[in-house]
Amino acid sequence: MTPSSATLSDVAERVGVSRTTVSNAYNRPNQLSPALRDRILLAAAELGYAGPNPIARGLRRGTTNTVGLVFDNPLTYAFTDPAAVLFLSGVAAGCEERGSALSLIPRLGDEAAEIVRSALVDGYLFFCTDEDDARLEAARGRGLPIVLVDYDPRDGTAQVGIDDREGARLAAQHLVDLGHRRFGIVLPHKEHLVGGAFERCHVRDVRLAGWRDALEAAGVEWDSVPVEVADLSGVDTGARAAGALLDRSERPTAIIALSDVLAIGVLRAAAARGVDVPGDLSVVGFDDVPEAEAARLTTIRQPHSEKGAAAVRLLADGAPPETVTLPIELVVRASTAPAS
Repeated sequence: MTPSSATLSDVAERVGVSRTTVSNAYNRPNQLSPALRDRILLAAAELGYAGPNPIARGLRRGTTNTVGLVFDNPLTYAFTDPAAVLFLSGVAAGCEERGSALSLIPRLGDEAAEIVRSALVDGYLFFCTDEDDARLEAARGRGLPIVLVDYDPRDGTAQVGIDDREGARLAAQHLVDLGHRRFGIVLPHKEHLVGGAFERCHVRDVRLAGWRDALEAAGVEWDSVPVEVADLSGVDTGARAAGALLDRSERPTAIIALSDVLAIGVLRAAAARGVDVPGDLSVVGFDDVPEAEAARLTTIRQPHSEKGAAAVRLLADGAPPETVTLPIELVVRASTAPAS
């Protein structure tokens, strides 16, 4: 008998027990004595039986004990972006508490929707993807539970997020109260431009709206505010985008960035040009990642880890869909000062 042809029945016959007992050795080990389970596993190893097929086992149980996390960046983003790392740690903590595994599905092009259709998961968390992401429709087509994180409000779907618009308004209002009237904005993800226009993204769109609320109320003409878009969401790309603003003949006295990572890039660009922060330039970010405190960056604090844990809780509870809105806070540090 070749190792690849051994079956659960073969193991049961070798040990002299039922197929159910062999299955319990893998799926319900607490129902067997340690000695019996060891005998079964030893016989399985001798026969070359690798254990129950995970696909078939999942179908029989109706569950895989795995959560799918869909996000809109390369896979490395989940392990390198400070805000994403904090969110992912909250998701991981929620999964650990419930004994669940985690499957990551990043932005992969046309094949990503097919992965969502076939992945062995019990439900999906969608983290800050484009509003029209084809992967969301693929997940809905499977009829699995879904929790949206940082999305536009949608009826009948569980959601977790913050009031991004109010957070952005607080950031811009802080600068307005300091007397600033010449602004610049740094956004991420130039690769999300389609035909010269951005794909729909809730976080970016509502933060732009929040900044606009505060600036227009202060008499600043919104269409006159220059916007630079970074190639990706990173410190280096943020620095290059900020450089284009700082090299203008009429340089802004304040720059607002969509994230702390981009804002730290703004600080780097200012230092390279001898622009004093905050004497000549005020900078505000969003997120309050650990690096923001080290950079003494004024920012908007949001609870990333709690966001991840709350999303897993909503997915696991299976309760009627609800919306969880977490608190935000303006954190003022040394990167902002009155306009000179």
